[in-house]
Amino acid sequence: MERMEEGDKKKQVTGYFLFSVATAVIGSLQFGYNTGVINAPEQKLRDFFNETWIERYGQEIDSNICTIVWSFAVAVFSVGGMVGSFSVGVLANKFGRRKAMLLSNILGIVGGVLMGLSTVSYSFEMVITGRLVIGLFCGLCTGLTPMYVGELAPTSLRGAFGTLHQLGVVLGILVAQIFGLESLLGSSTLWPLLLALTAIPAVLQSIMLPFCPESPRFLLINLNQEDEARKALVRLRGSEDVSSDMQEMKEESMKMAMERKVTIPELFRTPAYRQPIIIAIVLQLSQQLSGINAVFYYSTGMFKTAGVTKPIFATIGAGIVNTVFTIVSLFLVERAGRRTLHLIGLAGMAISALTLTISLVLVQVKIPSMSYLAIVAVFGFVAMFEMGPGPIPWFIVAELFSQGPRPSAMAVSGCSNWTANFLVGLSFPKLEELCGPYVFIIFMIFLIFFFIFTYFRVPETKGRTFEDIARGFAGSSSSAPAPPPDGAITLPVSPTTEKVPMVEFPEVGKTNGSGSNA
Repeated sequence: MERMEEGDKKKQVTGYFLFSVATAVIGSLQFGYNTGVINAPEQKLRDFFNETWIERYGQEIDSNICTIVWSFAVAVFSVGGMVGSFSVGVLANKFGRRKAMLLSNILGIVGGVLMGLSTVSYSFEMVITGRLVIGLFCGLCTGLTPMYVGELAPTSLRGAFGTLHQLGVVLGILVAQIFGLESLLGSSTLWPLLLALTAIPAVLQSIMLPFCPESPRFLLINLNQEDEARKALVRLRGSEDVSSDMQEMKEESMKMAMERKVTIPELFRTPAYRQPIIIAIVLQLSQQLSGINAVFYYSTGMFKTAGVTKPIFATIGAGIVNTVFTIVSLFLVERAGRRTLHLIGLAGMAISALTLTISLVLVQVKIPSMSYLAIVAVFGFVAMFEMGPGPIPWFIVAELFSQGPRPSAMAVSGCSNWTANFLVGLSFPKLEELCGPYVFIIFMIFLIFFFIFTYFRVPETKGRTFEDIARGFAGSSSSAPAPPPDGAITLPVSPTTEKVPMVEFPEVGKTNGSGSNA
């Protein structure tokens, strides 16, 4: 029986399917590259800001103004990301998943060109504008890529292939860290090329996308093109028998035909959507408020503070750990489940944050060997991030919602992610200045909160269809049976799927009919 199931999975994973997924994941790589690329050339950019200021005003830039310009150049990327992620639903529904990715690459090329020409034009504003445009591009990528991959992948492999989005992100970060070495593109003359390099993957993806299929779900459910959807599935699965996929999509389509179009306000007003959208938002916040981008944006400076003699190599080491554990999570996500891995990741990050704090404090009291403990703590922090909080929030959002509300949900959750990203990127240098070695205690507190929330509120979605998961939330939001004595309720599932515990917080007062605290 197990051999038959393995044979079915191999048949579902065709070369064409892998090509289509790999093409989409180039967008994830872009997000990672532009997240990590700003770290290494910090001093070169500061020098450029100063040179431009002298060229214009005949005097050096004030150090405080230089820091403000630098912080804004880092954080404006997230501002673009907020706008881009919030636009995902509109573009995905208007143009389709594939064409929306194709159009977004125009932004990637424009942003790369702006940053690449900044030194020629003696304009640091071009760096900032380029970062803003690239952020807009990456915001679209973070919504469109998981949506497209999730809708192409078979249900049994959706989690494993959903993890590929995060693998693309960490590979992009690692590539940026390596290219950022001074011996490569991180020099005082080549850093504009380092920033502009993002245009090349955008061009490559634009060439490859026309050979990929449109999402079968979009074809059938949004455009009502059943024959086209079947043809795309047959080619993706490598089999003429795609009846189970078609049946799942038709059931979802029938349900959608009885529903009005789901807008963003309705996600919060409708009881059936309220619980999953809150879960989606909190999961995205758990990714960014964990403090991971404090490491990705400022790790070189952190290692220098910890007394590491060659901090750039420690930063690259963190990138390698990042990549390795993303691959590990790819194999674990369909075995251990989404919820379990997320809990393990959050707990591990909290422990690592505490260890990093202790090591930084001991370095300050002149115990040099503690710098090695700081490196181990950062590596552990990054590794645990990739076990759960890194990959899972992106694709579990696509699993929590059916086709109708999915684009709006991706937009809201993505915007939440980028907003938190912006706040961390902008505030961390000041927080580090105020809190010193204790800054990661703040993130540890957040991590503990997110662990508690995940334990009590987040359901397991492994091996369940989109329709089944949506039906579970709909069932729990209307005349749900009273919870059993231990405080846990079970999401309604179809007879063919495994029951998954959906645990509520311990009641503070009376509970209403939906099972939530009154």
